[in-house]
Amino acid sequence: MYIFKRYKQFLRHLFPYILGQRRYFNTPLPAPAGCHYNHLMNEIEALLPHRPPFLFVDEISAADNEKIIARHVFTESEFFFKGHFPSYPVVPGVILIETMAQSGGAGLRKTGALGGGALFFLASVDKVKFRRQVRPGEEVRLEIVNLRVSSKMIKQAGKAYVGDELACEAEWLCLVGGTEG
Repeated sequence: MYIFKRYKQFLRHLFPYILGQRRYFNTPLPAPAGCHYNHLMNEIEALLPHRPPFLFVDEISAADNEKIIARHVFTESEFFFKGHFPSYPVVPGVILIETMAQSGGAGLRKTGALGGGALFFLASVDKVKFRRQVRPGEEVRLEIVNLRVSSKMIKQAGKAYVGDELACEAEWLCLVGGTEG
């Protein structure tokens, strides 16, 4: 549990604007007319502990013990576009990796492979390749493969596509823990 506590302290130190001062960025987008957006977001929020502005999964299209397919649209109002090249906004690579990891965790939770109270913490990222930039307004399709899943760790590989173009690929390891700490 010590590593989880240190990881949490590290994140609080490095990202105070995300973890401590969310109210400045927490501006929800209106749902498109005729869309079941609110229902989808309620489902995703039930699967993940993340909340806006750091929730990067819109929908889990398919999930089984081997593969997860999800999607997310990076809107122009995302908090990071204001500072990540304001004149040419691009989704930061670390956000693409976080999006894949969140999709993998939500998919596992949807299949019942992870208990409801389990938290998963990104521990390592390997074999990362960025193939294409992701711009505001683009929908990213995430294809995640479960390499190994146990009660203490999750090893997954994923690819992020914009249309049929590969934007990013990576493998990552998450440690599974509880909320005590």
